[in-house]
Amino acid sequence: MKTETAGITRANEGMQGITWSILGQIYVPKTCTEDSFSWHATFPVGTFVPPHIHPDQEEYLYILEGKLDFMLGGADAQATPGDLVRLPRGVPHGIFNKSDQAAKVLFWVSPTRRLYDLFWGIHNMKDQNPADVVALAAEHNIHFLPPPPGA
Repeated sequence: MKTETAGITRANEGMQGITWSILGQIYVPKTCTEDSFSWHATFPVGTFVPPHIHPDQEEYLYILEGKLDFMLGGADAQATPGDLVRLPRGVPHGIFNKSDQAAKVLFWVSPTRRLYDLFWGIHNMKDQNPADVVALAAEHNIHFLPPPPGA
């Protein structure tokens, strides 16, 4: 991990020109140090991140455009532009775009741990099939939850 430097990461650009395809969404990393990792995400209609847990990271989402539905610790919630979603370590959460337009979000986690490496791993998978994504995530200490009964 690098030490942060002063500067500006421009709109629609990622660090070193990086753009990832993750579970149907587009992630653009904005900054990454040992202490913090941020990325811009675009969630097309119908895409989602299944319920999972970060046991050793705090995660935050600032909604820029659109609307997202959440499963937060077992409860349902929605967030719209200007809302900040707080996901403390160890709290199960899932993110869903059930609306009729793309959602754009600024994410960040602290500390970074191995999330940056996980995103590279998922992006580089030939097929992002659920079983392989879940197994790789577990290797990076992100734990997806089993589907609810009857799902």
